[in-house]
Amino acid sequence: MLRRLLFFVALGWLLPQLASAQDNRITGRVVDSKTKEPIPFASIGLKEEATGALTNEYGFFQMAKPEKTAQDSLIVQALGYLRKAVHVNRADKLEDLIIEVEKRNIVLRNVEVAANKVKPSDMGSNKNTPGEGMIQGMPGSQYAFFVKNEKGKKLGMIRTVSFYIGEHGFPKEPFRVRIYKNDGDYNAPNTDLLTENVVVSAPGGGAWFTVDMAPYNIPAPDEGFFVAMEWIVAGEKFYTTNFMDNYTPYGQIMRPTFEFKESRTWTYTMGKGWSLITMTNGSGLRYNAMIKAEVDVYK
Repeated sequence: MLRRLLFFVALGWLLPQLASAQDNRITGRVVDSKTKEPIPFASIGLKEEATGALTNEYGFFQMAKPEKTAQDSLIVQALGYLRKAVHVNRADKLEDLIIEVEKRNIVLRNVEVAANKVKPSDMGSNKNTPGEGMIQGMPGSQYAFFVKNEKGKKLGMIRTVSFYIGEHGFPKEPFRVRIYKNDGDYNAPNTDLLTENVVVSAPGGGAWFTVDMAPYNIPAPDEGFFVAMEWIVAGEKFYTTNFMDNYTPYGQIMRPTFEFKESRTWTYTMGKGWSLITMTNGSGLRYNAMIKAEVDVYK
């Protein structure tokens, strides 16, 4: 009898706690406005809170309600779609939202093919031995390296991009490839040149992992471009920056390189945006992500 009584007392205490936890969260799904298909790996952030979430493979997300203000804007960004802002009020029930986003019209640049010879050329890191250190991200975060056209050649299509995956961590975990123009503030990554989801997985670590970009027909800007690794979540799991997460961010680890005197690597955090990495080693060389690309060069 006493055991049953204690059970109901505990249940009476626990249920309000669970209800309170549910009342304190935003949950929902991001879908295509026309097809209603779910959109995986969309970034969702509360503007004033500077916090964010990432949808899983099936478009679902969850995150905490605003805490700093009674009202806020939920900013939704998905690859290949227009950015969308949704007004949210902390006092409202914000569960099981369906957020529809519109496809962005992509205007492809005309590429003039001259009679000149075209030769593939490696650009970016040219080492096979990484520097000391590890580059590990959380789901939704990115490290982007600027592949600079140092010789000022006329560039053609991007053939491949390569990442040096470390031997530690979980090198076979999936990640998403991102390619950007350097047209953000202070030449940060901004406009997507790759507008399709390219999710890949390395066979192992301790080596370069190359991804074929030829099927996507991406012309390289003459000044260069950013290549980024984006950490994502796999399966039915999802990730937020400020809630009781049920995802442990084990993932692949990139390795750094110290072969450039300038900082070419930016890091992205959901809810906070891009920031330039300016660390150096004892010789004054900058800490950069070990990334390279193969690009057609016109002679």
